[in-house]
Amino acid sequence: MNLWTAFRGLLLIAGFAASISAVAAEVIYFGSLSGPAESPPNPSAGTGTTLVTIDSVAHHLVVDVTFSGLGSPDTAAHIHCCTMTPFALTAGVATQTPSFAGFPAGVTAGTYHNEFDTTLTGTFNPSFVSANGGSLAAAEAALFYGIAHGLAYLNIHTGTYPGGEIRSFLYPDAVFANGFD
Repeated sequence: MNLWTAFRGLLLIAGFAASISAVAAEVIYFGSLSGPAESPPNPSAGTGTTLVTIDSVAHHLVVDVTFSGLGSPDTAAHIHCCTMTPFALTAGVATQTPSFAGFPAGVTAGTYHNEFDTTLTGTFNPSFVSANGGSLAAAEAALFYGIAHGLAYLNIHTGTYPGGEIRSFLYPDAVFANGFD
């Protein structure tokens, strides 16, 4: 085998490895929303689940939410980031305000699915972008880091609980697959 053939083989292997890492960039996070998970905790009978998928290569954030039993109609829903302590405390709103685009408003139960392009200004709360260096790339990196490290949560606000009626931190899907809650 000559040097050129060996080099071409290495390039093919490197290209294959790069394509695998591009596919592996998608990570799914899960949350089980409740009133006791809010800060401060509340006695809401509302519940919900969320799946948040991030893809740092494609620059996508996919949000799926199902909720029911809210004590009053919802007024906002979004992701907050980044708390100072994993899976605890509160943080400012990172995503669109007052609510995700198209989130069902004024209801006590519903479902939601949307895919956001994290290279677009409209995906983020302008304050979050400013607090993270002023660039969309920095805001995306901060949000993805926060989600991956337990520093981000999704919550739904209502008239009864304007600070948030139900919330959940975002956990790697594998954690829930193994029975941890």
